[in-house]
Amino acid sequence: MNYKVRLQKSEEGYSVSCPGLPGCWSQGETEEEALANIRDAISEYLAAVDDLVKDADVREVEVIV
Repeated sequence: MNYKVRLQKSEEGYSVSCPGLPGCWSQGETEEEALANIRDAISEYLAAVDDLVKDADVREVEVIV
């Protein structure tokens, strides 16, 4: 899966967020580190969502943009 992320340079390095996943953000000293960290954050975010809905009646839909 691909997610759009927003990368911002700061005094401490880089902060990065995933607008499509509210509250999913990370940071790193370099751009490469920040992008690696947001990959981990996205994976953890999606795993938490799976846990929240594991006993629910869930459907998936395909969206083409």
